[in-house]
Amino acid sequence: MKEFKPFKEGKVREIYDIDDALVMVATDRISAFDVILKNKVVGKGKVLTQMSRFWFDLTKDILPNHMKSVDTKDMPEFFQQPQFDGNSMLCRKLNMIPIECIVRGYITGSGWESYKKDGTVCGIRLPEGLKECDKLPEPIYTPSTKAEIGDHDENISYEQSISVLEKAYPGHGEEYAAKIRDCTIALYRKCADYALSKGIIIADTKFEFGLDENGNVVLGDEMLTPDSSRFWPLEGYEAGHSQPSFDKQFVRDWLKANPDSNYDLPQEIIDKTIAKYKEAYKLLTGKDL
Repeated sequence: MKEFKPFKEGKVREIYDIDDALVMVATDRISAFDVILKNKVVGKGKVLTQMSRFWFDLTKDILPNHMKSVDTKDMPEFFQQPQFDGNSMLCRKLNMIPIECIVRGYITGSGWESYKKDGTVCGIRLPEGLKECDKLPEPIYTPSTKAEIGDHDENISYEQSISVLEKAYPGHGEEYAAKIRDCTIALYRKCADYALSKGIIIADTKFEFGLDENGNVVLGDEMLTPDSSRFWPLEGYEAGHSQPSFDKQFVRDWLKANPDSNYDLPQEIIDKTIAKYKEAYKLLTGKDL
């Protein structure tokens, strides 16, 4: 059996090159505040992969995506081992666009902190009088640069995103910047409406896009998982304070309250986190994992 080694490792994902395609494996690692924590959250990788699969299928009418299969039988024999079952995705190769495409439908997190200071989020002026976790009049697009592991992503304006992409793809900066912005908003609108019908508010999320061999924009990476999004329960939602969530908020809140933790979580927080991930998956898909 031919062994494969990841050619790229992110905070959570490992990517393997199998010549004509990639295998993207979602591990059980967890990160917060751009730091990989010491703990594993068992089962989390499977939730991430299967949730991305669900959304990729739901949105292929808006934009093609990189998913080919999540069945390890379609992958080389090396990936037909138990540790890859359910958490691995066979993907098309793309030239990834160097922008993280963040969309915010509600004001929370760093956006709320910024709004309290000067009424703006990433340079976008918002109406006066918004409360924490209010729904925004329209979703806003706030791109950022992609940082290396250990560094922080940097928020940039839409105009700056054009400049970044013009450097990367001379003559196409404005075209690609507009395309990924418009796709980000369209994907968010469709998925947020769907999630709302299942009892989940998607407060914000991020997408990543790449180019195929013909220069077409294709949706890549993960999609609308609790790692890349803020999911809130619709039941009990009330603006004016922070919301309970289906994502890493247990982890973020605990780390903020325990600054000397050295990024080592207690088992209780790990258990609560995976339970929330699985609950979100069941609400959205109607299936257990």
